[in-house]
Amino acid sequence: MKQAEFETAPDPVDARLGARLAELRAERGWSLGELAERTGVSKSTLSRAERAEISPTASLLNRLCAVHGRTMSQLLSEVETEPPLLVRAAEQPVWEDRTSGFVRRSVSPPHTGLRGELVEGRLAPGANIAYDRPPVPGLEQHIWVLEGALAMTAQDVEHRLDKGDCLRLRVWGPTRFRCAGPEPVRYALAVVLP
Repeated sequence: MKQAEFETAPDPVDARLGARLAELRAERGWSLGELAERTGVSKSTLSRAERAEISPTASLLNRLCAVHGRTMSQLLSEVETEPPLLVRAAEQPVWEDRTSGFVRRSVSPPHTGLRGELVEGRLAPGANIAYDRPPVPGLEQHIWVLEGALAMTAQDVEHRLDKGDCLRLRVWGPTRFRCAGPEPVRYALAVVLP
């Protein structure tokens, strides 16, 4: 059999996401090399993401969002249709980082004229996601744990949140989200642009 028979078509969301990432780079007139320097991500990884040969990880998307001045929800909403005022549970976009065990649901996607959004995050036991910078400096976050336990690190301080706990902060530097218990953690994340 030929190799083409084994290849599968890229995920439609990854394909639209890749095309949007290429558009954003082109709008700024950056080469892959320039984008690689700004993000610390290899040119080959950036190229493969733009061609939808790989599904980008949360960490990779965060780095790209940082250089493009967008939150992850804003970027993901740009590859979806215009969000309606009422978002039914079955219509809320879900994105999964299979590598890290992170599932992200855009409960209330970003909308023109609004500064806030609501996200549901789920981390599998052992999942640990590190972001080297916020997508937008000074981003306001409210993290409310719905099930399980979450360890969230910001400004070199780890905060342990159990069911019902809420952490609120502005994000200026690196952050880390870690499932802190033997069971998955599910949390609500309210994000407000500065």
